[in-house]
Amino acid sequence: MKSVVKIMLIVIGTICVILGIAGIFLPLLPTTPFLLLAAFCYSRSSARFYHWLITNRWFGEYIRNYREGRGMPLKQKVIALSLLWLTMSYSIWFVVSQWWVQLILLGIAVSVTIHLVRMKTFRPEPQEAELPAEYSSSKEAD
Repeated sequence: MKSVVKIMLIVIGTICVILGIAGIFLPLLPTTPFLLLAAFCYSRSSARFYHWLITNRWFGEYIRNYREGRGMPLKQKVIALSLLWLTMSYSIWFVVSQWWVQLILLGIAVSVTIHLVRMKTFRPEPQEAELPAEYSSSKEAD
């Protein structure tokens, strides 16, 4: 029975990864919830898939920061909000003609904006190797 549950979690996690990647390009699909759900499913079913997801070069750090409560870097917030409003505005004005669908899209955009703005902004700590030489030498003098 446990193997059936593991297989189902892997299948659900994989579907969520696919939907999360599609959400990068499609304005109505949210990326973050799908990737977080995939991380949850993989963490309960496959150490190999979970490791692949959280070490992935495109969204691994993003998932780790979000899950650990560190937030989202300011640059990613700005890009996400810009793309959100660009695609939603285009959809509202040029794609959808029903007023109630336009209102739903506007509500989604406002809700996602509120969520992203309220989310903690992650500021990575500078590493010693990346600091300029004058900073390192003045720190040693103190």
